[in-house]
Amino acid sequence: MQGYIERSLEPVIVRAAAEFPAVVLTGPRQSGKTTLLRHLFGQSFRYVSLETPDIQASAAQDPRGFLEAHRPPAILDEVQNCPYLLPYLKEKIDGNRSRNGQYLLTGSQNLALTQSVTESLAGRVAMLQLLPFSRREAECRPHLPLPWEAERKPASVNSHAFGELWKSFLRGGYPELVAEPGRDAALWHAAYIQTYLERDVRMLRQVGDLTQYRLFLQLLAARSGQLLNMTDAARDLGIAVNTVKAWISILEATYQIVVLRPYFVSPGKRLVKRPKVYFTDVGTLCHLAGLKDAGHAASGPMGGAIMETAVLSELFKTLTHRGIAPQIYFWRTMAGTEVDFVVDTGGQLTPLEVKLSATPRPAMGAAIRTLRRDLRDRCTSGYVVHPGDSRLPLGAGVSALPFADL
Repeated sequence: MQGYIERSLEPVIVRAAAEFPAVVLTGPRQSGKTTLLRHLFGQSFRYVSLETPDIQASAAQDPRGFLEAHRPPAILDEVQNCPYLLPYLKEKIDGNRSRNGQYLLTGSQNLALTQSVTESLAGRVAMLQLLPFSRREAECRPHLPLPWEAERKPASVNSHAFGELWKSFLRGGYPELVAEPGRDAALWHAAYIQTYLERDVRMLRQVGDLTQYRLFLQLLAARSGQLLNMTDAARDLGIAVNTVKAWISILEATYQIVVLRPYFVSPGKRLVKRPKVYFTDVGTLCHLAGLKDAGHAASGPMGGAIMETAVLSELFKTLTHRGIAPQIYFWRTMAGTEVDFVVDTGGQLTPLEVKLSATPRPAMGAAIRTLRRDLRDRCTSGYVVHPGDSRLPLGAGVSALPFADL
């Protein structure tokens, strides 16, 4: 079992604690929030978990007394279980408003927690997200720049055998599976999904039938990376379209999926407007798709979707762990020309096309070249990301990029 693995978010959260009275760290269950905070602040902050019924009852019966017993600086873990504490936290913070770093809060539900924090702690709190490990974190390179960033040195591939790469996709990036390579990934993901359904989803009113919700998860996995047609999904499951919309919102709020929206280039171009859905962690996708064998995952019908999910997951986690909201889109015309991902890097757009073949060819960059002609100077050089080791130019403005170099 590995020891503590450094997270990219560490300097961001240390800076936030120095500049705000409170910091809220949200993210999916078991993404390492508590471990991170206790590693950084455990020596100087009190710690209290709000998961057990007796602690929740104590906080509910006498909120002021509870906070007096756990005076700042303090870490309050899983604060979504005690939303009634937040107005009293505001009162406590306002008693010494000039003091930063009073409370560090964690939570696993973005929907209710964000609303409560916005209402109670507006202007007093920094909100950050911690997702499962990115690949650069798992490989102990947490601050590695993205390939197109100026400070990135010439690539030196941390090469992976094709089979090992796909085995890593099946496992995903949750800390327990990364830190314990011998852990049974299939059993872990099965237990995780059950815990997610029983503890997170049950608390949300929009879900009555957990069996139906599980089927919805599996349906989304089967259609990962495709244009989302809510009407078709509703018909296939025998539920209302509004239920599909509500369940998508729940999955997004509990950090299980990323809803990717199209990038609109020019008013005169006919572009699709429907979003796509990807799972935040590629291991979750593989589990819900019923995949347990790396060879089957790579060569089966889900291979392309898995590869796309792995690329998006790395981009999304890397940017999120810098404390910024990722601006990632896809581009697709009504005629079917498509670029998988367009990353907005602040005035410049970087296109990425994902291919399952480990042998990149110039033709694979055709869609990127079309997008670059449309965007002209707004678009930087693009990349064809693939699972092999080849790094080579694929024509003007397009290069092949191994996934291991991403």
